[in-house]
Amino acid sequence: MPDRFWFFAAEGKQQGPYPEPQFRDFFVRGSLGADTLVWTEGMANWQRAAEIPGLLVRSATAPVTSRPAGQPDNADGQDGSLWLDAGVWPLLGRSLLFVIGLLLVVPAPWTATSFYRWFASRLAVPGRPNLAFRGEVGDLWYVFVLIGLLSYAGTSGYTMLKLAAFVIQPFLSWMIVRWVAANLSSNGQPLPIAFDGSIWIYVGWYLLLYVSFVTIIGWAWVQTAWIRWICQNISGTRREIVFNAGGLDVLWRTLVFVLGCAVIIPIPWVLHWYVRWYASQFELVERSSVTAL
Repeated sequence: MPDRFWFFAAEGKQQGPYPEPQFRDFFVRGSLGADTLVWTEGMANWQRAAEIPGLLVRSATAPVTSRPAGQPDNADGQDGSLWLDAGVWPLLGRSLLFVIGLLLVVPAPWTATSFYRWFASRLAVPGRPNLAFRGEVGDLWYVFVLIGLLSYAGTSGYTMLKLAAFVIQPFLSWMIVRWVAANLSSNGQPLPIAFDGSIWIYVGWYLLLYVSFVTIIGWAWVQTAWIRWICQNISGTRREIVFNAGGLDVLWRTLVFVLGCAVIIPIPWVLHWYVRWYASQFELVERSSVTAL
């Protein structure tokens, strides 16, 4: 019955409804699997997809459907863009909790780890269903405590303290990037991903970004180049991660975001718009010459 609508459960949350042709396509493309719990009208209880006769068999005449609302097209290399499936208020609440945790310093490791876990669970990656972050609070607790403490350096009247914060922050940021990359999983299986970028080159990009603010607008092009460098230094993936946005794209959207935050009232919506756009600029493409795990 192609006119049926289906639901599925992921990360303890119900997703749907989706028309049956689109729903079947999720399994073909690998975004859902045989063990996914599904339900449609007429079923007494949720069941594994493999237990539904004919669900995992796609007709050769079945049409290729467009992306359903709120869900990425997990295509076989045709559209590898990432997609953040997060609501306005959940994103605002999690972001505020993250910032408050850093300002209070002590809860920073817990709020930061919780934020990364939530963000990963809402990030749809083509071919990597049920993305999750497995990092533990105790892994880098001292890093987040230091970041919380250094956040007060800017308000300090001591020049040496401000200088120390400026020098230490890029090292802490580099450690977090490596930690996040090394603790991603899909469908409960760890991903063999690692960030191999040199700490010194990373610090160099950080310094260049800082200096570029003197040009008023040049920082946007430096930031996009820095992000691309980070993507190029992520190993262990069959596909290469690319960042498609240009400097001008980042510049005008960041200006709109800053202006919206200055007015205060639009903050939830401009934050949602800005973060989701950033996520969508990352794409997975086939590596042309390097064979990865």
